[in-house]
Amino acid sequence: MRFSRLFSYTTKEDPKDATLPSHKYLVKAGFIKQIAAGIYDFLPLGKMTFDNIRQIVKEEMDSAGANEVTAGFVTPCELWAESGRINKMGDEMLRIKDRKNQCYVLSPTNEETFVDMVRNRVKSYKQLPVNLYQINTKFRDEARPRFGLLRGREFVMKDAYSFHSDESDLDREFNLMEETYRKIFTKLGLEFRAVMADSGAIGGTGSKEFMVLADSGEDTLAVCDSCDYAANLEVASRKNPKKENPVKTEEIEQIETPNVKTIEEVAEFMGVDKHFIIKAVIKKAIFADKEKIVVFFVRGDDELEETKAKNAIFADDLVDASEEEIKEAGLVAGYVGPFGLDSKIDYIIDDDLRGADELVAGANIEPYHIKGASLKEANILGNVTRYGDIAAVKEGDRCPKCGGRLKLTKGIEVGHIFKLGDVYSKPMNATFLDEQGKAKAFIMGCYGIGVSRLVAAAIEQNHDEFGMIWPKEIAPFIVDIIIGDVKKSEQVEFAEELYAKLQNAGVKTLIDDRAERFGPKIKDFELIGFPYAVVIGKKLKDGIVEIRDRKTLEKIEVQADEVFSKLMEML
Repeated sequence: MRFSRLFSYTTKEDPKDATLPSHKYLVKAGFIKQIAAGIYDFLPLGKMTFDNIRQIVKEEMDSAGANEVTAGFVTPCELWAESGRINKMGDEMLRIKDRKNQCYVLSPTNEETFVDMVRNRVKSYKQLPVNLYQINTKFRDEARPRFGLLRGREFVMKDAYSFHSDESDLDREFNLMEETYRKIFTKLGLEFRAVMADSGAIGGTGSKEFMVLADSGEDTLAVCDSCDYAANLEVASRKNPKKENPVKTEEIEQIETPNVKTIEEVAEFMGVDKHFIIKAVIKKAIFADKEKIVVFFVRGDDELEETKAKNAIFADDLVDASEEEIKEAGLVAGYVGPFGLDSKIDYIIDDDLRGADELVAGANIEPYHIKGASLKEANILGNVTRYGDIAAVKEGDRCPKCGGRLKLTKGIEVGHIFKLGDVYSKPMNATFLDEQGKAKAFIMGCYGIGVSRLVAAAIEQNHDEFGMIWPKEIAPFIVDIIIGDVKKSEQVEFAEELYAKLQNAGVKTLIDDRAERFGPKIKDFELIGFPYAVVIGKKLKDGIVEIRDRKTLEKIEVQADEVFSKLMEML
């Protein structure tokens, strides 16, 4: 490709709404163009990069035995009503009506579509397993689209759906997809981790996320320093040794603590470590048919992990409770504890407090706290005490797998695999005949990769102050041949010869033949981020050209007649 024929326009100004490097550089370098909030056109360089990613994803999915299809982007609401998700997806799912007043959905995901594709076609266990995938457009009407391609409304996803006769075969396919995803992200040249995750709105019994490690990631990951344990903070667990409170009390006391409400104030007033204080976090739980106040108890030096807390009570959502709602529930903010709590109040105590003693907790009476309290008893409210893993893992906590230290890092979710079971097949009456001739709902798996999202994630991991640094596996071009002065015939002739050699060797090459000054050409090379540049300038008359490595910014002078062999060696 000749730069003079390439539809590519770089700019000096940052986009006004760009806060992340990928958003800023992809727009400045002319890879994407915003046409509406969260909706982008892919320009030639962006499309080339996207296609490179798509091809790697396709090759590995095909190699794993999956079959590619293309489902309709617009799907009838009836399918979503069958699964029961038509009202659960909320405003993110954009509904439209045609001229006949029929309801349709711009697909945010396609579980229902693929169930409908398979049911009544696969009729026997002998036809299983089946794994179907597509690489197709999706639409989710995000309330606050931002971060460019990382949080857009329209995006391209590879979504696959597998159908099985039993759980054991699903496990086999799930493991195969995990290995396939590892191959994909390795081929893309990305540093990533596979982590345990929450299944969220998709549902099912188990899932793993694939995270590209980047400081700008929205997700926090807990990663062990001694083994392969890794989990999204939303599901991360720990195994910490029990600590003994050095402050001993002869008997349980109810102590007056006027104007002492925060954990820090209680710790100072009582002279105890925050670890031995029971913190009460009051939330309003939202369910499909009701709302109620729930109290979550964690250690004073811990924080509540809201996704884990929500899942522990099977709620649809958790929101902060207002002062009025707290009072109406009969709770005294700042003095709430699990001892003497009204039996009508729903609560859960974090697992780390199970069997703990020498604790300080609110007395549920203002202004009093209890000192020397114990959770060694099985029942504290006249019924069985509810425990659950609801605290957020902290830096330095112990790994639940090997006991090593957990460290927290940031990641960008680029893939997610789920064990769905019969969550969709059963309500949609998608069945097959098993070995006994009985009708049984398909056991399903679901496997997604954000293909367009990967374009941005790659840059979040690979950039500097000058611009993007593309991994060579997905770069639109590998080599950028920069002609210092297109009026110099010897520079042009040498560049054309090198360009032809690289093209014939299968190396994706761009020749910068623009009648532009040398400085802007170098700036464009640095901004766009091609892995290598060959600079053909004044030293050519001495038989020397320069190779620049975009990642290291290293400049290497080589003999002109050796530049091709040197490039092939580097590649």
